[in-house]
Amino acid sequence: MTDRTAELAENLARVEARIAAACAAAGRAREEVTLIVVTKTYPASDVRILHGLGVRHVAENRDQDAAPKAAACADLDLAWHFVGQLQTNKVKSVVGYADVVQSVDRPKLVSSLSAAAEREERELGCLIQVALDAESGERGDRGGVSPDGIEELAAAVDAAPGLRLDGLMTVAPLAGPYAGEPRAAFDRLMDLSTALRATRPAANMVSAGMSGDLEEAVAAGATHVRVGTAVLGVRPKLG
Repeated sequence: MTDRTAELAENLARVEARIAAACAAAGRAREEVTLIVVTKTYPASDVRILHGLGVRHVAENRDQDAAPKAAACADLDLAWHFVGQLQTNKVKSVVGYADVVQSVDRPKLVSSLSAAAEREERELGCLIQVALDAESGERGDRGGVSPDGIEELAAAVDAAPGLRLDGLMTVAPLAGPYAGEPRAAFDRLMDLSTALRATRPAANMVSAGMSGDLEEAVAAGATHVRVGTAVLGVRPKLG
């Protein structure tokens, strides 16, 4: 076992223990929560090590990094999640490897994703990114649609060939009424998920929580947590 493999195995075990403890505290089965490891800025070699350690879901936020990494790991049974703000000129590339785009936040992006998915003859999972710091009709500082824009986007995904509405995603906001209150933010997301599932029961994925607040996300009911630093270490600065 290489030093890096040992390091990632130890970090992964620590995160696993945190998720298991959070599930137990919330009275949830461990199987109800899927760990997505955010591998942004880290090499394909780390993705291969993680796969060997049992990780099956990985996430990226920049296509220019993700596309070559996904190609280098194409032989592995991995689900790739795109979690960054996505420009329409990157959609064709992203649809080539992503299984789920978690950052759907505007109708134009829905149209672009649909056209690309149809060309690739594949079905793409979509999460609507909710910005809990956004005013009505606005987008958040870190992307995402205001809560009152969820229904419009859900209807657009429903009507878009090649797309499948899987649920909702959020990032704990840095501003607004939920700043510094991740549990309250995630509780709000769960309320929005409940409303969405009333008419779309299959859209039951709730992606929330990262290295610093995964316990709050699990307590609120998140089905997926996105953890990077706690598994891979402090990220190198981008030049």
